[in-house]
Amino acid sequence: MDETKQTPIEENQIEAAAQTAPEAVESVAAAAETAAATECPESPESPENPEAAEAPEAAPRKPYATKAEVLERLKEMVIADDVPERAEMEYLKQTYYRLRMAETQAERDAFIAAGGEAETFMPSADADEECFKAQMGRLREMRAKALEEQEKERQAALERKEAIIEQIKGMAATPEDADKNYDAFKALQAEWKETKNVPAEKATELWKNYQLYVEQFYDQLRLNHEFRAYDFKKNLEIKTRLCESAEKLAELPDPVSAFHQLQQLHQEYRETGPVAKELREDLWKRFKDASTVINKRHQEHFEALKSREEENLALKTALCEKVEAIDTAALKTFADWDAKSQEVIAMQQEWKTIGFTPKKMNTKIFDRFRTACDAFFTAKTAYFKATRETLSANYAAKIALCEKAEALAESTDWNATTNKFVALQKEWKTIGPISHKQSEAVWKRFNNACNAFFEKKNAATAGVRQEEESNLAKKNEIIAALEQMAAEPEKAVMADVKALQAQWNETGHVPFRKKERIYKRYREACDRIYGALHSHAGRRNLENFRKGVADKGGNELQRELNRLTGALEAKKQEVKNYETNLTFLNAKSKGANALVDDINRKLERLKEDAAMLQEKIKAVREKMADENK
Repeated sequence: MDETKQTPIEENQIEAAAQTAPEAVESVAAAAETAAATECPESPESPENPEAAEAPEAAPRKPYATKAEVLERLKEMVIADDVPERAEMEYLKQTYYRLRMAETQAERDAFIAAGGEAETFMPSADADEECFKAQMGRLREMRAKALEEQEKERQAALERKEAIIEQIKGMAATPEDADKNYDAFKALQAEWKETKNVPAEKATELWKNYQLYVEQFYDQLRLNHEFRAYDFKKNLEIKTRLCESAEKLAELPDPVSAFHQLQQLHQEYRETGPVAKELREDLWKRFKDASTVINKRHQEHFEALKSREEENLALKTALCEKVEAIDTAALKTFADWDAKSQEVIAMQQEWKTIGFTPKKMNTKIFDRFRTACDAFFTAKTAYFKATRETLSANYAAKIALCEKAEALAESTDWNATTNKFVALQKEWKTIGPISHKQSEAVWKRFNNACNAFFEKKNAATAGVRQEEESNLAKKNEIIAALEQMAAEPEKAVMADVKALQAQWNETGHVPFRKKERIYKRYREACDRIYGALHSHAGRRNLENFRKGVADKGGNELQRELNRLTGALEAKKQEVKNYETNLTFLNAKSKGANALVDDINRKLERLKEDAAMLQEKIKAVREKMADENK
């Protein structure tokens, strides 16, 4: 990407960068090639690759929590004026855009939370990006300049080593020249060791020529046997120590660290002079065998890393399949969506705990997982939007009723206005739920308007209170009689219950503020009686049904089973509908409490009916099983 141009941040690119962190190790194939490049060559004194490059090591990186920290680190690198590492530059770049993506995602979430449409979201401009690109450009210039200087140094080192070889070549022309120039020869050897880093493509040939003319020089050198033997002994001690050090590297727990330390030992081995000819092959074989052990561990380490990446790919693929398998059409309530959302969020958290996959699959598998998650949350957004529209329509209808009630609150036409308020209250019950945060305030507004009218009515009709108190006493007597029957349900007679209920309906109004409480007692007593009578009647009905089934057979049993199964499914659907309705009611409001209680009573009755149908189905199936024996 051109760092000098302002380019919008693509969400896909940032997500991919977040998934492909710079700490990810090279593939096993690349590691194997690196190891092969550093294998000990065949010649004991002339390594084929003396300038072998070190394999990159996956070192832990400092985490950065903000873009400001990334920019601060870039500025430190620029000020230090050192050659920046390519790996750290790449890591800082990916970290910066990952943090920028997080900011963009937060803006997007806030935009959607504020009611905006996700498709219309546009991220704000990145105020830090220009500074970031400027620092990165400066670091690239520094790195390019440093690499250019290194190349110049390598060329200069090559020219100097070629000149040293020519000088040694001239010194080894005759035995007299070798003897005369021994001190100059040793100085050239020291200068050769100090002169490092020549172009890699020239290193092997250069080293072979150097060794050739060094050996020619020693062959021509007219030194006594003891001095030559001393030089060989000294070199033997050094190379033996290097062999021992290489063998000890096999004990290191970190194969990558051992591999890099081995490269340093190879460099020192190459720079050490020859040993006695009869010892060269054995000594080189020992060093090569130790190197083979380290290289093998290094290769096995990357193979194991690749195996773990394949396991991670399988785990992430399984998570993708789980999200893709979610049936959003089966989610019918807020609770269903919230429960499934928690599952998806849990899978997203689990995804973060799984390590890297193979590099070529990292972006693909993440895109697949993100697409599946986006599809789920898009469907959730659509569901909640449709539900909000319904709640909004209900809210508008209830506000209209509040306005009508407030307009009637000052009326003194008590009877006509009372009927209108009753009609408004009935209409209120027919309107569906609204959002919880609005429900209490709207209900309070409507209820206050109703109470204002009825309080004025009560004040104007104080003469009827005595009659209402008398009616209250009568209804208390009726409730007492019903509660007595509820305490002894086996003595209750339906005709007596109906008579008391008729008497209740014929009794006039009670004081308004006591109306709900006394009705609640009346309703509870009736429910207890009817529950007991219903249970008794159900048992009697089941016994009669069993007797009737005993006289049936063949197709009659099958038809009866089909009828009962259909009736049971209808009951279950009713139960489900009532349970769904309960999720939309605000139990905190006064009116909703009464409605919730009524629905709960109906639910209990439906569940009892369903249980009775299941018993009847069981009886039919038992009869059918007896016939098939």
